[in-house]
Amino acid sequence: MTHLDIEIRQLREDIKEMMTLTLGQINKVKKAFLTLDRDLAREIVFYERRINSLELKIDRDCENILALLSPVAIDLRFVLASLKINSSLERIADNAEGLANYVNEVKNPFSEELIKNIGLIEMFNVAEQMLSDVCVAFDTEDTTVAHSVFHKDEKLNQLNMKAALALEKFIKSHLDQTYESLFVLSAARKLERVGDIAKNIAEEIIFYIEAKVLKHKKD
Repeated sequence: MTHLDIEIRQLREDIKEMMTLTLGQINKVKKAFLTLDRDLAREIVFYERRINSLELKIDRDCENILALLSPVAIDLRFVLASLKINSSLERIADNAEGLANYVNEVKNPFSEELIKNIGLIEMFNVAEQMLSDVCVAFDTEDTTVAHSVFHKDEKLNQLNMKAALALEKFIKSHLDQTYESLFVLSAARKLERVGDIAKNIAEEIIFYIEAKVLKHKKD
């Protein structure tokens, strides 16, 4: 096994750890947001530091591999994709932290009726599944699983488009809950963004395995 092989293997393991940590953040913030669990929300904010630290390590390792070991072909594509996947995972974790901060900021529970009308639980579930799928696709190098993420993203976009109308209708008859309701809409927007970023990760996985660039292309 060459030095490059060893470094590539370690990079793969670090990306998998980053994926596990990020998926854990999304899993926890779903529970924290829906139950207004402030202790869990604070835990999510704390773990963001670990994710930020790992992101910096992966960036440095990618830069060192490119500068010192001159990878080519699939190894080069893997390192380039890892740089982007690493950044994308950190951005997903940032969105999870933002949702946790919402939990820490509000005083009253979010309306279960509004959460149902917006379809927020379904949005959490779809975003969670998309991130889980890219983890599986990366680990198994299965581009079929990566492609399945695109269709889930369309579902998330559809739910997000309906969210503002559902919020408007709800607030008209629940003016006293306007403040908390705006956080629910913001949560929907963040989950839609998580879906977009997960889709970007899927594109990077397909790029390094199949040497196909899907960015800016429509299905």
